[in-house]
Order: sequence, then C-alpha cells, then structure tokens
Amino acid sequence: MAATLSESELLALVSALSDGAWHSGEALAADAGITRAALAKRIAKLSAWGLDVEARVGLGYRLAQPVDLLDAKRIRRALPELARDRLRRVDVIAITDSTNQRLAEADASADPQALFAEFQSAGRGRHGREWVSPFGANVYLSLAWTFPHWPAQITALPLAIGVACARALRAQGVDGVALKWPNDLLVGGKKLGGILIEQRGEGGGACRAIVGVGINVSMQDARGITQPWTSVASVIGKTPSRNAIAAELLAQLVLALEQFAERGFAAFATEWDRLDLTRDQPVRIEAGKDSYEGVARGLDRNGALKIETSSGVRHALAGDVSLRVKT
Repeated sequence: MAATLSESELLALVSALSDGAWHSGEALAADAGITRAALAKRIAKLSAWGLDVEARVGLGYRLAQPVDLLDAKRIRRALPELARDRLRRVDVIAITDSTNQRLAEADASADPQALFAEFQSAGRGRHGREWVSPFGANVYLSLAWTFPHWPAQITALPLAIGVACARALRAQGVDGVALKWPNDLLVGGKKLGGILIEQRGEGGGACRAIVGVGINVSMQDARGITQPWTSVASVIGKTPSRNAIAAELLAQLVLALEQFAERGFAAFATEWDRLDLTRDQPVRIEAGKDSYEGVARGLDRNGALKIETSSGVRHALAGDVSLRVKT
C-alpha cells in the first residue's frame, strides 16, 4: 500500500526527529519548504500518532525517545534463508487501521506475505478488544499463510504461534516469557504481547490463516491500557532494535507454521507446557453466559485447556472463552 503525500511528509519529519536530539523549528520548516504554522500542524499530527514530541522555546522540537523506523529491505535481509525464500512479500506501511484487516483483504495468491505497520488506528485483539498501537514504539505484524488443507488442530494454532513468539523474544535477550492460554505473552505477570489469528476457508479445502502479533518493544505511554504491561526495553534494560525483533519474530513464525503444517500441535506441546503460566493455578473461565472456576491442568492434544472442577474435568477451546487467572 503506497503512502499518501501527507504521510510521506509526516514520515520525513519523523526521520528528521528520529535521533532524539533538539531541532529548531525554523530549520525543520525550511527543510520541508513550509511555514512554521504548517510545521506546528504536522507536529500535532505526530502527537496524535502516539509520538511524544517535546517543544521548548529556544531549542525547538525533539522526540522524547529516538525512533527506530522499520525497514522492509533490512528485515528481509536479516531473515534466514528458509524464511526469506518462503515469503513472497514483506512490506512496511506507516499508517493503517489493522494489519490483520489489510491482509484479510489482500490477494491470497501472494501468500505467504507479511505486513508490518508503524501505527494502527484500529488495532484489535480477541473478541474485538482494542490493541493500543502508538507509532514506532512496538512491533505490529500480520502474516497471511495458506494451508493447502484445513489443519486438523487449527484451534491450537494460537498456542503454536505463542511458542514461536517466545522463541523469538528469547533469541533477542528477553528471558522469563510465559504464555497465558490462549494468546497472551507475559513477563513477570505483565503483558508483553498478544496474538490474534483469523481463518478463512471451508472445511475440506484450503485454509487461509491471518496471524497477527503485537509486541510491546519500547512503549512508554500506558493510556488506554487497562491491565499491567511491560516492554522489551523494560525487561532487557536498554532500547532494542525494532528491526532485529521484527526479523526474528517473522523468521520464527514462518518456521512454526511449517512445523504446524507437518506435525500439528505435537511439535509445540512440550515447550508450551514449560511456558504455561496457568498450570496448576486456580482460574475462572468465561464463555458467553457460561462461567465456571477450577484449577488449570494443562492442555489436551488439541490445545484445549483442561479445567479440574468440582464436577469433573472440563475442556475449554481456544477462541470460545476468555481466561482470568485468580489472584
């Protein structure tokens, strides 16, 4: 998707400010060939994107923290040969409503195709919940993948993707990642990322999966987030490379989807068990009007969460329920 002219102009301003140093408004306006009033409007737009732009008389403007803009060519070059050869497209766009939505509308003949965005105006999680997506602070990735046949364990795909994300984060120095069934990544009990998978197709035919992943990389603004959260930068104690995280994440997703196509959830079950945050913990399951409590006892072979209740063991299927760990 080509950026509009206004987006190109705004991205040029982000690039000029990306080093985090002070830049005079006069110089920024002159470089862009615009008035100071027009520059002020562009600065306001960057703030609307979630960028923290500081202004000071005598100094000008600066970003509160430097921005590492994503680069599709750089990401592709960093991929291992398997992933680089397998992927038909790797794109980065500045602004979109939702990367999942964009790929859902894209031509499936171009699969596997990956799309990153710097900012999402309508990022979403499971059950239509909003996914807060400030500009240039995190990684927002969707990967469209077509299976020639509908996988028998498709309900377990979010769990396999969770393992892939944990692998990628561990490779980037993030220790202590745990998985909260069915689609959350946490460190120290705080949310680091989430997964949203949407399927298209009919039983017996091809299955197209849109795998959406959001990882908090260097986010600092918690407005709109109603649960404890953390970021890669907070966990490792320094500002990471978003491009490096993007490439590692994409590589692990491609590998995981290949493994899932060949072996199903069995290729991930042992590793998921080691990362399971809820194992042997009291939980509450909410599935529409049905809700119940019990103790989580791991997963069955299809990825359903086993809940030991007073009336026996129940199996909760991913996508049908939300889970709350009791505290």
